[in-house]
Amino acid sequence: MSINSLIEDIIKESKIHIRNGNVATYIPELGKIDKNILGISITDIQGNIYNAGNTDVKFSLQSISKPIVLLLALMENGEEIFNKVGMEPTGDPFNSMLRLETFDTGKPLNPMINAGAITVASTIKGANLMEKINKILYLVRLLSNNDTIKINDKVFQSELRTGHRNRAIAYFLKDNGIIEGNVDDALALYFKQCSIEVTTKDLANIALVLANDGVDIKSNRRLIPSNYANLVKSLMLTCGMYDHSGEFASTVGFPAKSGVSGGILGVAPRKLGIGVIGPALDVKGNSIAGIKMLEKLSDVLDLNIFK
Repeated sequence: MSINSLIEDIIKESKIHIRNGNVATYIPELGKIDKNILGISITDIQGNIYNAGNTDVKFSLQSISKPIVLLLALMENGEEIFNKVGMEPTGDPFNSMLRLETFDTGKPLNPMINAGAITVASTIKGANLMEKINKILYLVRLLSNNDTIKINDKVFQSELRTGHRNRAIAYFLKDNGIIEGNVDDALALYFKQCSIEVTTKDLANIALVLANDGVDIKSNRRLIPSNYANLVKSLMLTCGMYDHSGEFASTVGFPAKSGVSGGILGVAPRKLGIGVIGPALDVKGNSIAGIKMLEKLSDVLDLNIFK
């Protein structure tokens, strides 16, 4: 079976699960998305591209921005970033404050939860907010090979109006000395990075750079130091699917990062870059049909790195 035929079949089989999920409504703009959207894009290490379903639909990165901004922070600050944020998985929800309150230093457990991502955003260098977000946009455009990517201002404004829990988390971090700069600037940058708009094709291209250890296959140019690409992939594997990460690692078996817009970025090392969209979410905030698609894809193509 060709990959084109395979992913067309996977789309058809996975649609049934959409009825068991719901779009995110706590960010009002995300609540307007059609829950029936479903798409998958794959790029392989030879440069072949495969698409099925709604692959031209634009959606905001949300938490998929976290590993990308972490890469930028690592390239700017080195591994000293982990003086402010840990590397440990958590069984708590992505927006939880519980682990902050019980952790002696107040340091977030990992960069893939909101507390860790806000901390990472606060370390991005720049004279002002515009310079910082432009650096993030530049990296997203570079990795995706798409210079047209921009921020969805409606999503940003929606996040800005309703992000009260993230504000509470950020001020807790400030009180613990984890965030050193202006809290509102760090939050605005975090909300903007989450509002960057992409397609599954963009996600697949970004994922392929990670799958190829930081090297762009078209130009053979190194875009990310290999040690940082590998570090971020390890964090995606252990922490990237919220509190479903352990089960996902067992059943799918490759690094991935999800977002509450329904996107998933998947990395099959030295094989494939994968982008998924499916706005209907399960109770843990992951695309319910998207996970089913990745389970099937991993099984058929033998992508589980533990097998």
